Amino acid sequence: MSQLVALSLSIGILGGVATFLYLKLGLAIWAGFVAWACFFHSGGDTNAVKNTIVGNIFGSVCAWVAAMILVSMPQESLGLAWPAIVVGLTVLVLCLAAHIKAFSVIPASVYGYACTFAFLHLKEGAMTSAQLTAMDIKGNALLLIAVSMAIGALFGMASG
Repeated sequence: MSQLVALSLSIGILGGVATFLYLKLGLAIWAGFVAWACFFHSGGDTNAVKNTIVGNIFGSVCAWVAAMILVSMPQESLGLAWPAIVVGLTVLVLCLAAHIKAFSVIPASVYGYACTFAFLHLKEGAMTSAQLTAMDIKGNALLLIAVSMAIGALFGMASG
């Protein structure tokens, strides 16, 4: 059996297991698969799992901070410019943080940021101060995405 076939079987079987687990626990399977891909994109080794988990969570934290700023300091007079400014500044911080070795894999952080805002954009009522600070993994974007992505990175390591 070729290495590609073996990897494909491993990912296929574990992908089914992951889907069942995520659905059962109410986690975001799509964020898990993004982290799984990030693991392979980052080298597919022990260092990659660390960089994936740290980067994904850091990106999610940066997006959560942006969301908290947007809901706690609305600037209606600026219209669409306000969210653009907040996102621009938090992404700037995300990228500049790459000077710190733990946050040096910028794509991993961007994936976490993007998955967090995808959830906030798609889930009705998620973009409120109450929901952003809730200790409810199914409704709090930071908790849901961070956990979903960390588990996804571990599935990536297991499949590799």
